[in-house]
Amino acid sequence: MSIAKGDTDLAAHKVKVIKLSGNLNSTNSQEFRQNITQFIENGAKIVLVDFQDVTFMDSSGLGALVLAFKTLKAADIKLVLCSINEQVRILFELTNMDKVFEIFPSQDAFNREQRDLVRSDKKSAIVKNYI
Repeated sequence: MSIAKGDTDLAAHKVKVIKLSGNLNSTNSQEFRQNITQFIENGAKIVLVDFQDVTFMDSSGLGALVLAFKTLKAADIKLVLCSINEQVRILFELTNMDKVFEIFPSQDAFNREQRDLVRSDKKSAIVKNYI
């Protein structure tokens, strides 16, 4: 598994991206957890894990994701996922983790929703200031 880190075009909103590739399993789940810890230290508000290039995930990978979710939630950071493949989707459904994690079809879909939220927040602020 390889991990690429970066920001989305919504970097001003402290969105950090982890782009995984290959397998997420017992061999590399520790590396994934270490990367999550760095995002807490870097002041992220949202961590997006992009699964587009992940070919396989086992129970250890799922455990690493659940631990990351709990760790980030304790630090008031939101963890979201995108671009999961069929094998990962089935694993999530069998374990009911699809109800725990917010999952977007793609990174673009996540970015669109975030932009819409920012726009609606700005409109709400304008209305409040007007009233």
